[in-house]
Amino acid sequence: MSDTAEGPWLIVGLGNPGPEYAANRHNVGFMVADLLADRMRARFKAHKSRAQVVEGRVGAPGPAGRRVIVAKPMSYMNLSGGPVTALRDFYKVPVSHIVAIHDELDIDYGALRLKLGGGDNGHNGLKSITKSMGPDYHRVRFGIGRPPGRMDVAAFVLKDFSSAERKELDYFVDRAADAVETLIVDGLERAQGTYNS
Repeated sequence: MSDTAEGPWLIVGLGNPGPEYAANRHNVGFMVADLLADRMRARFKAHKSRAQVVEGRVGAPGPAGRRVIVAKPMSYMNLSGGPVTALRDFYKVPVSHIVAIHDELDIDYGALRLKLGGGDNGHNGLKSITKSMGPDYHRVRFGIGRPPGRMDVAAFVLKDFSSAERKELDYFVDRAADAVETLIVDGLERAQGTYNS
């Protein structure tokens, strides 16, 4: 069975709920999820899994497109596993059809890396998801770079993007959304070949 086989896909943007976190580096997963929802002309609705959810299709227009559920967990980042597992069970999505979009410190700002499985690299959202259902889900890693000087990592990820970074942020978020769609429609290998910068 190829990794683009039929059945719905669950796309999870990771972040923290609440307006005070909305523009943080740690919330770039939410930003990509919001753009994917905009592209489907759909609005997020509260779901009993403690997440906001949008359902739609990507790829070919109409019923030929692949069915996707885009979700933003409404728990804090370090508790993402609960909502993601509840969504997986509710929509009956195999783990191989789950995509987590998250910020990544060890990649330059704006660069992307797509992969299947692997460790959490200290990312609390991934740690929680992996603890709940194992590591065999897809990741779209959005580079935010390392903190400057001796700045604490936790403080860095919970800060808003700098004004210089914001100039390019829309472009990079758009590219990440393209990468997610390519992963679902054309498979991981094609998406990696195109977007792993």
